[in-house]
Amino acid sequence: MTYLQVEGKRFVVMGVANRKSVAFFIGKALESNGAIVEYVVRSQKRRDEVSKLFPNNPIWICDVEDELQISSLALDLASNKAPIYGLVHSIAFADYSSGMKPFHETTRRQFLQAMDISCFSFIAVSNAVKELLSPTASIVTIGISTTRMASESYGFMAPVKAALDSSLAFLSKSFSRFSKIRFNAVGAGLLKTSASAGIPGYVDAYIFAEKAIPRGTGVTTQEVADTVLFLLSPRSSGITAQTLVVDAGMSTNYFDNEIVSRVAGGH
Repeated sequence: MTYLQVEGKRFVVMGVANRKSVAFFIGKALESNGAIVEYVVRSQKRRDEVSKLFPNNPIWICDVEDELQISSLALDLASNKAPIYGLVHSIAFADYSSGMKPFHETTRRQFLQAMDISCFSFIAVSNAVKELLSPTASIVTIGISTTRMASESYGFMAPVKAALDSSLAFLSKSFSRFSKIRFNAVGAGLLKTSASAGIPGYVDAYIFAEKAIPRGTGVTTQEVADTVLFLLSPRSSGITAQTLVVDAGMSTNYFDNEIVSRVAGGH
């Protein structure tokens, strides 16, 4: 038995879009450690694309904005009687089609849609599959390294991710009534993913992050996936209702002398 103790166990990963997706790296990390992985995507088109990446794995469809599809997903997953030892929720969406605006100009539709897809779906899916989970299962979502910094390049998603972060404690508490199921998040720093590339101003923020990180290089998607793998494994059994920040130390280094001198030298 390997150190992580995930071999031969069944896991479900939601949110693969392409080879750059956090969920793709998580799935690969699980499989390389002997886990049995099933994937969940949002459409038939996405299923056709992801099936090329994982041709031998079950791939289910679930648009989390549709409650009926969440219920159907639970039925699909129940076709396999093996317990689910871990679920990964790597889903987020924000409508920036009209460009990045000041936070106070966020529309009701934009905010509620982002909350529904990026936060409530975590709660709804967890509830829908609760009977299929191992009593000691681990459920992990993908958060951000801080929800308290008003990053203009991230728009209205930070408050949504803050709600996601808060839900960890409430889910852990309510599930503790009947199980030892754990809920955690990985608070990722800025990553090079296809989804992030579509956020206005994100590339400039990523360049800044590389300067602010002590080692001088950005956080990799693999580093985030490896942390998720640990949280999914029994080796993290003492961790619940937590967000593990993976930012390579960026939050400790905003006042780096080189960064300060560059700004001060411009005055």
